Amino acid sequence: MMKKMMVALLLVGSATLTMAQTLKFNSEGRFKIMQITDVHYNGSAASVAALPVIDRLLTAEKPDLIVLTGDIIWGPPAKENLLSVLNRIAKHHIPFVYEFGNHDFEQGLSNRKLYELARQVDDNICPEIKDGQELDYVLTIQSSHDQQPAARLYCFDSHAYPKGFPKDKSKGIYAWLTFEQVDWYRKQAQMAKQTYRNKVLPALAFFHIPLPEYKQAATTETATLIGTRREAVCSPDFNSGMFTAMVEEGDVMAIFAGHDHDNDYAVMWKDLLLAYGRYTGGNTVYNHLKPGARVIILEEGKRRFTTYIREWDGNRCDFSTYPDSYVMDDWTKRAPVRYE
Repeated sequence: MMKKMMVALLLVGSATLTMAQTLKFNSEGRFKIMQITDVHYNGSAASVAALPVIDRLLTAEKPDLIVLTGDIIWGPPAKENLLSVLNRIAKHHIPFVYEFGNHDFEQGLSNRKLYELARQVDDNICPEIKDGQELDYVLTIQSSHDQQPAARLYCFDSHAYPKGFPKDKSKGIYAWLTFEQVDWYRKQAQMAKQTYRNKVLPALAFFHIPLPEYKQAATTETATLIGTRREAVCSPDFNSGMFTAMVEEGDVMAIFAGHDHDNDYAVMWKDLLLAYGRYTGGNTVYNHLKPGARVIILEEGKRRFTTYIREWDGNRCDFSTYPDSYVMDDWTKRAPVRYE
């Protein structure tokens, strides 16, 4: 029966990595992810400067997985520019996956073709996705002591612009996750619960364009926000319900987006952490933060992780732990403090 349920899980939606994939918690029960976002590579001297930044970040952190959350390229030729970035990453022999921003497809190749191109690069673990399906998938991280799943990572294509844009701006500037994607996520989460006998595996989600809830959270004065906020949230005008779905299903602890180059904060909203990566590119487009990347360290068997920003010059900042750093304690239960 369990085998049949596992097969069913693998057949739901766009794509799910099989249990044979190599992502695994280490012997200390830790799994480190680096989110690289908004490289905006176009072959210019300014953009080429991002390549040694990536080298420094990966050498310093040695993550177990790299998640690229879009806007990796910023000019044609698309193939050559994407491979310049991905081949540089591949030199570090670290598994990576790729999702898209609103600019990747503008450089001469569709997201589908860019995805297939990424799948040809060494150390990619992007799963095969059939034509006509969304470029969404789930990664499973195995337990440190066996091959059982211990955590899950949802990766979504957050698309680019609404139909008719830029001539028709009545629907806003940026696209939204579709109802089909919300339904796909719900099916994945529910099937996982059935497969693992109602055990809810801790999960994270990654995509490029932040949800509208980022704006709600960042402008609520009682919400705990850690990091830098220097621009308004550039989210879709329409809300298709992905945040609500994730709250209801209860597996996703945090969402990690890119897109807004001058934001790198994390903010708790309804017990779900909404976080940005750090702009990783050179001076090809606007940016006022040091190039860097977000690091996330999961703890096996717990709904808990540590996260911080690693900057290109070696500095680490904005440390926090989910959920502890974002939850107010009961002040009446604190041990007395003696001031001497």
